[in-house]
Amino acid sequence: MKKLFTFIGLILLTFYLFSCSQPPSSENNAGPEKKEGKKLKIGLVLSVGGRGDKSFNDSAYRGLIWARDRLGVEVTEGQPKQMAEDESYIRTFAEEGYDLVIGVGFLMKPAIEKVAKEFPDQKFAIVDEVVDAPNVASLVFEEHEGSFLVGALAGLKTTSGKIGFIGGMDVPLIHKFEVGFVEGVKYTNPDAEVFIKYIGSTSDAFHDPTKGKQLANTLFNQGIDIIYHAAGSSGSGVIEAAAEKNKLAIGVDSNQNYMKPGFVLSSMVKQVDVAVFEIIKDLKEGKFTGGVHHFGLNNDGVGYALDEYNKDLIDQETKDKLEDIKKKIISGEIKVTNYIEEQEKGK
Repeated sequence: MKKLFTFIGLILLTFYLFSCSQPPSSENNAGPEKKEGKKLKIGLVLSVGGRGDKSFNDSAYRGLIWARDRLGVEVTEGQPKQMAEDESYIRTFAEEGYDLVIGVGFLMKPAIEKVAKEFPDQKFAIVDEVVDAPNVASLVFEEHEGSFLVGALAGLKTTSGKIGFIGGMDVPLIHKFEVGFVEGVKYTNPDAEVFIKYIGSTSDAFHDPTKGKQLANTLFNQGIDIIYHAAGSSGSGVIEAAAEKNKLAIGVDSNQNYMKPGFVLSSMVKQVDVAVFEIIKDLKEGKFTGGVHHFGLNNDGVGYALDEYNKDLIDQETKDKLEDIKKKIISGEIKVTNYIEEQEKGK
């Protein structure tokens, strides 16, 4: 009996040593989450103004929540009260070993550049800017293309021939919206006039609804009947003014048609939520890559919103014209000026 137990023991020991010498299974080699045996941790740092803008920040946060619910990752968001706090939030996430740190907005560029260089083994992403580093994914949008479409819509729907644009911070990125919009207006209505206003020159310009409303009222009082805003939460003031004056506004980033049904002609939808979700999904699937990731009309990264809130404002003939314009932009038949690229060429 004793010899039998000894024999069995030798067999078990041999099996154990053999199993230890085998390479890791595919389960253990299936990406960072399974390898570590824990959930991926994602840190999202919102632009100044934070959640509740019903526009840019809310769209980014929506993408984060999609990732939490659909991909099973652990998420945390930071909401700096001022631009000077951006680096602190990003650095904290990096020091705590978050698998991906995402900075929302072009104002995050200096902070992401600095921290990503100090943490070369960490992965980062930035929305609306390009950071030239192998561990940073730059999520950029063709805002000029989407703005051209809503500009074409405004040109078709104006009755006064006077159209307005209100930007938030007076910076190249927002000029990209402006130039595309003006070109769209002129494409469908060459005789229309476009009046331009900016709320300010600091980041506060993106969260000042009172100033947005004041500027909108000034334009509406001049006979303008449609205003497109690219102003973050300041745009809620533009939309409010449109409703009070019985005029029309065009929203931005998120679909804002619901905010004042019947007074929001459409919204230039910029799919920040999709971009945030997709880069997190890439990480989970082991496909994360640094470099520039483009989102335009050709992959539905930008567009214009049609829903129950504006269905009575846009007839089928207008929809057909917009779809034709969209196809021509994608094919290259219509070339929309990219303000930022043009500025770079001129340097």
